[in-house]
Amino acid sequence: MWGEQDRYLFREGTHARLYEHLGARLDEQGTVHFAVWAPNARHVSVIGDWNGWNPDADPMAQQDDSGVWRVSVGIAQPGQRYKYRVVGQNGDAVDKADPLALTSELPPDTSSRITRLDYEWRDQAWMQERGRRNALDAPMSIYEVHAGSWRRPSGAPMGWRELARDLADYVRQLGFTHVELMPVTEHPFYGSWGYQTTGYFAPTSRYGSPQDFMYFVDHLHEAGIGVILDWVPSHFPTDAHGLQFFDGTHLYEHADPRQGFHPEWNSSIFNYGRGEVASFLISSALFWLDRYHIDALRVDAVASMLYLDYARRDGEWIPNIHGGHENLEAIAFLRRLNEAVYREFPDTQTIAEESTAWPMVSRPTSMGGLGFGMKWNMGWMHDTLAFMQEDPVHRGHHLGKLSFSLVYAFSENFVLPLSHDEVVYGKGSLIQKMPGDDWQRFANLRALLGWMWTHPGKKLLFMGGEFGQWREWTHEGELSWGLTQQPLHAGVQRLVADLNALLKSQPALHELDFGWEGFQWLEAQDSERSLLAFLRRPARRDAKPLLVACNFTPVPRENVLLGVPARGVWRELLNTDAEPYGGSGWGNLGRIESSPLPAHGQLHSIRVVLPPLAVIVLQHESYGDNNPQVRNVNPGPDAHG
Repeated sequence: MWGEQDRYLFREGTHARLYEHLGARLDEQGTVHFAVWAPNARHVSVIGDWNGWNPDADPMAQQDDSGVWRVSVGIAQPGQRYKYRVVGQNGDAVDKADPLALTSELPPDTSSRITRLDYEWRDQAWMQERGRRNALDAPMSIYEVHAGSWRRPSGAPMGWRELARDLADYVRQLGFTHVELMPVTEHPFYGSWGYQTTGYFAPTSRYGSPQDFMYFVDHLHEAGIGVILDWVPSHFPTDAHGLQFFDGTHLYEHADPRQGFHPEWNSSIFNYGRGEVASFLISSALFWLDRYHIDALRVDAVASMLYLDYARRDGEWIPNIHGGHENLEAIAFLRRLNEAVYREFPDTQTIAEESTAWPMVSRPTSMGGLGFGMKWNMGWMHDTLAFMQEDPVHRGHHLGKLSFSLVYAFSENFVLPLSHDEVVYGKGSLIQKMPGDDWQRFANLRALLGWMWTHPGKKLLFMGGEFGQWREWTHEGELSWGLTQQPLHAGVQRLVADLNALLKSQPALHELDFGWEGFQWLEAQDSERSLLAFLRRPARRDAKPLLVACNFTPVPRENVLLGVPARGVWRELLNTDAEPYGGSGWGNLGRIESSPLPAHGQLHSIRVVLPPLAVIVLQHESYGDNNPQVRNVNPGPDAHG
């Protein structure tokens, strides 16, 4: 029941459950109650299949001063289409889709549809323990997916139910902990990939019904896989049926284009200072966590929200009240958003896609932060890819691009993203970015993945990267699945599965992702040989650390001295140059015995073989008093060049 408290929270910008009051909602008797916010309209009526789209049949009325228009219709039925006929103060009429519609008709048609969200969930086990799965000290490797182009066995996109079964099997086989979906909120233009949203409470009908999407989430949860939704509160399209100029005024957006129009994306910017708009967006966020059991929200384009001059030249933006370029209203909104999410759903996460050095994005609002749980590390992504694209001959001069990431690695709770943005628009696929002949390209890709999975931070990899797809991603096709039958591609896929297994099994690789106590450099400046080496430590002091060593040249390095914190045997857990991955097979015969020679600030040391263009991971196994001395013999062939 909509009451005085709802009106107050709505205006204040803190109402988090508008979906319980607005939109088209069916009661137990089958009556549909329509409610829409249009405070500046002269007249509003609901038109649809049941009344022949007659604007005089079901006029709406305002029952209070909240600006919400309402009407109850007994003959409207689930599945029927509808819109609101909104007449502005100037007498112009426009037919608008419901901003809080639960589903819509198949694009390019734009009407909303009446529906229920009935569903019998089976993911109770997941929901009871997802707080542990989403925790900051948990292993997290995210497989980013565009639902319409992952696989198309019949030439057309798969529906939610078919996709759920195939994707869950695949993701579980490769060991990813979460799937992140590029936006599935309803969007009129398929080519926007979902980033131009019109239906903030409706999964796109392209892949099925709301219940079909619930099945998708439910099935992945039953398979032990979390679901992250890409969510876009930064801007919305100017389509006539959408939020733009909704009641004959600039209701959801600013009237001044210097504040309300995004020149880079040709879209409108939300007016975050209007309480009702903030309530609309916060309610959208909580809706997906509540009704669809989504486990985390990746919030798109946060930088564009934080800066008033984002993608604008001088004179094209309006400073804040202090004369600065910070969007104070957006900052306040983001803090309220995160406070609401963690208050209502403390076992979920919010993840910011924020590309600047804005401080304390993933710090609590009580400390002055924005309140996100995690943030994408765009600096790591840019520097790492720039380094990997260098010819190995010159990499020694650029080693700082990799080591620099540790200067700021713990200033935020970072996710390391190799996302869809890096494999479109002529940038080339991950394997295409790698230099050298085919062997070197695959070795470089394996080394990149090894560096990523052993570097502090959670992991995100866009679909196709896990097997080295050659071509760029296109939303109109599917991944090049035939490549997985070829040895080198299958080797990369096998490596990703083993990296995920290592990530889960080794506390040192995930428990202290966000603190210096979990990381220690051994070698960060060997520019002559392009080597890096470091320790990863778990939370428990008596647990076993890992040693990671990286060789970013195609020349194998023998007899490399590395300091270790414990004497005895160090076992090779993973080697990206191993033959099953398509590598040349250089290595350390599985394990190495330490000697009492101090090095790198450690009391003991080992001498290792570093394979060409490879990352190895070693773990302290025992003190080795009763073990035979393991000679550091190189069993591999000559280096490929």
